[in-house]
Amino acid sequence: MVKIKETVRPTEGELEILAILWERGSATVREVYETITATRPMVYTGVLKLMQIMADKGLVMRDESARAHVYRSAVAKEETERRFVRELSQRLFAGSAAQLALRALEMDPASKEELEEIRKLLARKRLEAAR
Repeated sequence: MVKIKETVRPTEGELEILAILWERGSATVREVYETITATRPMVYTGVLKLMQIMADKGLVMRDESARAHVYRSAVAKEETERRFVRELSQRLFAGSAAQLALRALEMDPASKEELEEIRKLLARKRLEAAR
């Protein structure tokens, strides 16, 4: 997958579609439409147009070999998350990832698995800082 160009920032609607594609791997417009309308109303042509715009922006790739075009994400989920977290950190926490993490952990209790992942990350960061 490619990184998102710095000038291309997915909108909320585009992120909703990307989340579906990240989960499914690939999907037709109809499948994305059905997933979205399971939770809120939206017209099919709205989903189609948004996915066409996303293809033009380079956010998704379209396979046109079948009658129903199949879309898949052209951007990595992890890189997209990092980009948004970095922007949030810069805007609200003067670039402090630690302050951002502390606020996030204050919001909701973390699961045992999440806490273990945090411990592993902290251990890795300690090793890197000691070098």
